[in-house]
Amino acid sequence: MNRLLKNRVLRQVRSYLPFYLFTFLPFNVAAQQVLTLDSCRAMALRNNKQLSVSRVKQQIATNLRKSARTKYLPHVSALGGYEWTSREISLLSDEQKESLKNIGTTTAASMGGKASQALSNIPESTWQVLGSMGITPQGVSQSLGSLMNGMGTDLNALGSRVVDAFRTDTRNMFAGAVMVTQPVFMGGAIVAVNKMADINEDLAANRAEGQLQNTLFNIDQTYWQVVSLKHKQKLAKGYLELVQKLDSDVKKMIEEGVATRSEGLSVAVRVNEAEMAVTQVSDGLVLSKMLLCQLCGIPYSEGIVLSDEDSEDISGTSGGAAMSDLSAENRPELKMLQNAVDMSHQLTNVLKAGNLPQVALMGGYLVTNPNLYNGYQNKFGGVWNIGVMVRVPLWNWGDVAYKVRAAKGANTIAKLELDDAREKIGLQVNQSTFRVTEASKKLAMANASVDKANENLRTANLGFSEGVISSTTVMEAQTAWLQAQSQKIDAEIEVKLSEVNLQKALGTLR
Repeated sequence: MNRLLKNRVLRQVRSYLPFYLFTFLPFNVAAQQVLTLDSCRAMALRNNKQLSVSRVKQQIATNLRKSARTKYLPHVSALGGYEWTSREISLLSDEQKESLKNIGTTTAASMGGKASQALSNIPESTWQVLGSMGITPQGVSQSLGSLMNGMGTDLNALGSRVVDAFRTDTRNMFAGAVMVTQPVFMGGAIVAVNKMADINEDLAANRAEGQLQNTLFNIDQTYWQVVSLKHKQKLAKGYLELVQKLDSDVKKMIEEGVATRSEGLSVAVRVNEAEMAVTQVSDGLVLSKMLLCQLCGIPYSEGIVLSDEDSEDISGTSGGAAMSDLSAENRPELKMLQNAVDMSHQLTNVLKAGNLPQVALMGGYLVTNPNLYNGYQNKFGGVWNIGVMVRVPLWNWGDVAYKVRAAKGANTIAKLELDDAREKIGLQVNQSTFRVTEASKKLAMANASVDKANENLRTANLGFSEGVISSTTVMEAQTAWLQAQSQKIDAEIEVKLSEVNLQKALGTLR
């Protein structure tokens, strides 16, 4: 029962299989995306991660340049603090405090002694006269004692109030300030730093331009590699059809007895070699398309077809522009080396500023509690201030001079590297120009070889069909035809790549 059910299902699947193939085949064909060189370049520039990194670095350099501009402007800062101490600041010593607190007692005792001495110096006759008026020495002494005691008490209280008035109560101290600083002359350091920021921004732009050209260079190389492999795949399949036809003809001749089995085996070996070549070039084509997809930022599984795959004349699809100016001064590498020279020069200026005077204006508002400006009251009180700060280096044991010499040495190295790179790039431009001319010559010779190989193959096939040429001669003609066609494809791709190399060497690859 299960076998019958299985056979029925298989019959149904076989009956619907043509319908399924007919239904899904158009979608598979439509899923293939046709890409031109320009579209590949655009996708690569849009999806390349390193280019995105370069753009972010440009933004960083721009922000650093804007930050450097702020060094010219006044800077405002606010400060604040609180401090608790175990003891307060005292304006009076302990001896002075005790003297003030006992000033009344001391004064009363001193005045009391002097008063007693004065009373003792009064003559007896005077006391007799005073006695007639009811004034006695004892009464006067008692009155003076009471007066001195009262005055001493008042003076002691006054002294205590003076001591309390001199208390600072600085165990809890608050302080705050708003400060404004305006650089006037920093020895040229601020100017040099701003120029370095400008150079750094230019360096980031040149680095991004170099990354862009490298990306385009990789895309162009991979694109034309895919085109080359696609043409070689067609060539390999065409060669396979040739040797398969020859193999069929030889087999018929063996059956008729006009060819040997050895000739048949030789042709069969060529068939196997041709099939292996088709497999190898197909695998290489798949891998190259995967690399192109990765560079363009599209999924590997997405089927792509290049617009130049089916072009008969690859070299004529997009002729390279004539290079009238062979100057390579616009190479990003040279510009970056020039940026390094300028950067080292400005660094030398920054270091030289260490031996020059620096002038800055300063101003602000200072507030404290206790109030330092009104008897240490427990209230906030402040004061405005403005001043000029001048810093003049006097002696640093030659530290700045040594640094300046080192920076000048780095500047010399940067100049030498720039000159060396300029010479090498000039040689690269000349070599690339020579390769463009050489590639054009090779293409012309390859086209001539293809014409001869086609004619040779035609006459060999004609002679073989007439029975006057052996299969070995035909295979030799086929091999020569294959080599000529392969060399033509290589020459066409070399023309393209040599043009790309020249544009890369000139820094004009866009």
